Amino acid sequence: MIGPTLGRYFFRRYAVITAWNFIGVAALVYIVTFTEITGRAGDLEGFTTSWALGLAALQLPIIMQQAVPFIGLVAAIATLISLNRKYELVIARAAGISAWQFLTPIAFGAFVFGLLTVLVLNPIAARAFASAQMLEATVRGADTSNNAKERWIKQRTDQGETIIGADAALAGGTELVRPVFFIIGDDRIAERLDAASAFLRDGYWELVDVVRRQGGNAPEKIATARVPTNLKPEFVGQELTDPDAVSIFALPGMIETAHSFGLRANAFAMQLHSLITLPPLLVAMTLIAATVSMRFTRMGQSATVILGGVVAGFLLYVSSVLVRAFGDAGFVPPPIAAWTPVMVAMFFGVTFLLFREDG
Repeated sequence: MIGPTLGRYFFRRYAVITAWNFIGVAALVYIVTFTEITGRAGDLEGFTTSWALGLAALQLPIIMQQAVPFIGLVAAIATLISLNRKYELVIARAAGISAWQFLTPIAFGAFVFGLLTVLVLNPIAARAFASAQMLEATVRGADTSNNAKERWIKQRTDQGETIIGADAALAGGTELVRPVFFIIGDDRIAERLDAASAFLRDGYWELVDVVRRQGGNAPEKIATARVPTNLKPEFVGQELTDPDAVSIFALPGMIETAHSFGLRANAFAMQLHSLITLPPLLVAMTLIAATVSMRFTRMGQSATVILGGVVAGFLLYVSSVLVRAFGDAGFVPPPIAAWTPVMVAMFFGVTFLLFREDG
């Protein structure tokens, strides 16, 4: 049985290596994000270096949240390789400590890392992501977000139909970032309004910094415009809000609100269950790391060991993204879509270790 002193030592080694990996990846991601933003928006009016630095800082938490599984995998591989190179695992085995026992503190450290990500990093990432979407609107036309995520809704009023699209909905659906309004008349688009932002008031949308296009006329810039509406903020928030901009503590309320409107909440449910499964996913990543780095490592084998672990983690990530797409589309229930890759990876790791350790 592993003692508390040795268990704390293994846990501390994993925690230190994970922290340094997290800091290193964060620094690299920040530099790359700043460079990308500068390349995309450097020629736009209103661009400043401080704006790009601030936007990169706000986008950093959400990117790091997505990188956590890989950081956990690399940290587990690095920890086990380090323990192997210093003969510490060899000595632990000679003392009668099984792989299950000295993997327990490392797996526990991975679980704690996942909990910190869900309970601390995720709320920060959600708030920063929403702020980043607002900050992007300050530089008109800045193409720093993924336009493929733009969402659309349709409204019908006494004045006719309007199709509304936006990069994001903030403040509970009362504020839109870079919205586009297509006003339909006589079964065709009569007018297009592109705005930096739009605010939902009592019975109308208030558009700010607008470019109006009507027929073949030249675009006309106007300071503000109004578009009648009968939409409720809750409905707008459900249809246009990106799940990444909602923290884990607000997701249950969003799902309940969607059901009250008779809407499907697959994207929000998928996001919620993906966050819930993150701690056990990191434990599964630790077991995968053990399958490629438990054997004593000699000089010249590290690259092969690391490559095997990275490939295994990449395959798990690809399968998770694929199953999540099915969950978002409603083809697979979100709980099943979120838990299936985790359980498969867990069973694979446990089976391999049982075969290796217990024959």
